[in-house]
Amino acid sequence: MRVAIVQSNYIPWKGYFDMIASVDRFILYDDMQFTRRDWRNRNKIKTPQGMTWLTVPVLSKGKYFQAIKDTQIDGTAWAAKHWKSIETSYSRSQNFELMADIFKPTYEGEIPMFLSELNTQLIRKVCNFLGLNTIIESSADYQLAEGPSERLLGLCEQVKADVYVSGPLARDYLDTAQFTSAGIDVEWFDYTGYPVYDQLWGEFEHGVSILDLIANVGLDTPSYMKNV
Repeated sequence: MRVAIVQSNYIPWKGYFDMIASVDRFILYDDMQFTRRDWRNRNKIKTPQGMTWLTVPVLSKGKYFQAIKDTQIDGTAWAAKHWKSIETSYSRSQNFELMADIFKPTYEGEIPMFLSELNTQLIRKVCNFLGLNTIIESSADYQLAEGPSERLLGLCEQVKADVYVSGPLARDYLDTAQFTSAGIDVEWFDYTGYPVYDQLWGEFEHGVSILDLIANVGLDTPSYMKNV
């Protein structure tokens, strides 16, 4: 049983979905504190004018320590603006219609109240497109221990994980000895080595939302990933 535990992101990049593809269970770690100017409520797309952030406005005034799962979206007007930016930037791409079939209904439909719900909805849509069978669930469904390493280990133990797959930045704080003592191996996910593809608007950029990859290569998207 391979498990990864990661905060939900807004229309994440391809590496996020490669991690999902590499595990049996993917736990959205949205009990963690919401962090401003982070990937939780924004991501990048390429436009004719260069790289641009798409940011979902959230209610954060006076809520400095709120969890991601408790973070509410501020209104719905942003949705039409986001889709307009996506459409303007990618309407000339070879697989725009395919990409639009995946994402457009979310922007034109009923917008969830909470950021975590929106992120999860979009993540599931991409997973369905990629044909991923990974179980996706929420940390809110489990008992959570105190301490960063203890909390992650506790989640792994509750799902009977054999391997915990972690992003490389966690090397700075993860106590791997605790996992070893519990009989759980730790693997560090490698986000390097992705091939380039034909991408609109100037110099190639890897660090953009996966909608860029889908819009440009369509059904060949798995060929430009490592675990799908």
